Amino acid sequence: MPPEILLGAATEYGTGSLRNLIDAMPMPVVEVDRNNRIAFANTAAEQLFGAGRERLRARDIAEVLPPGSPLIQSVEHVREKGGSVTEYGIDLSPSKTAKGEQLVDLYASPLVDSAGSILLVIQPRAIMDKMNRQLTHRDAVRSVSAMASMLAHEIKNPLSGIRGAAQLIEHSLPEAEKPLSTLIRSEVDRIVRLVERFEVFSDGRPMPMSPVNIHEVLDHVSRLASSGFAAHIAFEHRFDPSLPPIPANRDRLVQAILNLVKNAAEAIGGERRAGRITLTTAFRPGVSMVVPTSGRRVALPFEVGILDNGPGIPEHLVPHLFEPFVTSKASGTGLGLALVAKVVSDHGGVIECERLKGQTLFRILLPMHHQRER
Repeated sequence: MPPEILLGAATEYGTGSLRNLIDAMPMPVVEVDRNNRIAFANTAAEQLFGAGRERLRARDIAEVLPPGSPLIQSVEHVREKGGSVTEYGIDLSPSKTAKGEQLVDLYASPLVDSAGSILLVIQPRAIMDKMNRQLTHRDAVRSVSAMASMLAHEIKNPLSGIRGAAQLIEHSLPEAEKPLSTLIRSEVDRIVRLVERFEVFSDGRPMPMSPVNIHEVLDHVSRLASSGFAAHIAFEHRFDPSLPPIPANRDRLVQAILNLVKNAAEAIGGERRAGRITLTTAFRPGVSMVVPTSGRRVALPFEVGILDNGPGIPEHLVPHLFEPFVTSKASGTGLGLALVAKVVSDHGGVIECERLKGQTLFRILLPMHHQRER
């Protein structure tokens, strides 16, 4: 049940059937009153905090959370601003009642029919689980980077020698054996192209950034795709024209989004009728996350979406989609989405994938451009 629907229902959780429904939900649901005391906690919340609801009830929410927890700050933010807040990557450990690392997502919103009360919907393994995998698999990307450096140094040079030798030998071969030399050269070229794709991961230099109009980037990508690999697919734009520029490297951003659009076009296929790719932008206030490597909280209010009506990504691949060498294509290398994730991460953002009914959505969340960054 989405948090927005739950919010409307939660004001009546005293009724038996609805209370049973909320108790059966896999995500923790908590209501705190105007004094920040816990008024209600469902079964999942009991498990999260390691205490029964009778023990939790009437306790200050701060008593079951680590000192200075961002969750408490979110509650205060909702009280001050009066609107809902979504937080990604809140760490609930170590606390007095919970053991081990507990990264969660939080949806907090005022309860309309209960003055001063706030509804908290906690998702221990939801959106942030996917985002955190993407951020923490940097170790895997670093391994790829080390491999890239090794490949470039230890393999590309010998390959050049092999290719040159094959080309020289070809002149002295009988006509019937020349295809073998051609085969050697083509296979060497294929390996070199693969090594060059690896080299992108080994580039750890900071990217030059400047204010970029994301709509101009998306228009450019649409034109490129429509004049080439996606000529048979209809493009739809749903843009928020009020959005300001974002701090970005335009060329790398084009590269990443074009890769996502190409994947979408390949998923739709060349024979499918009514194929459609929708590019969207939106402002999502209140969305932020904690960067696991630094503990710094980053606001990510800028959303870019790439939606296609292809058959969708196999469910078993979704949790590993942005890891190197993961692909559903028979001839794919599994580096495309890993490269996209690296580009988005280099921009200080995150990317997630969502399987919808008959559609696939890639959602990029990015920071905004500020005047001081000029």
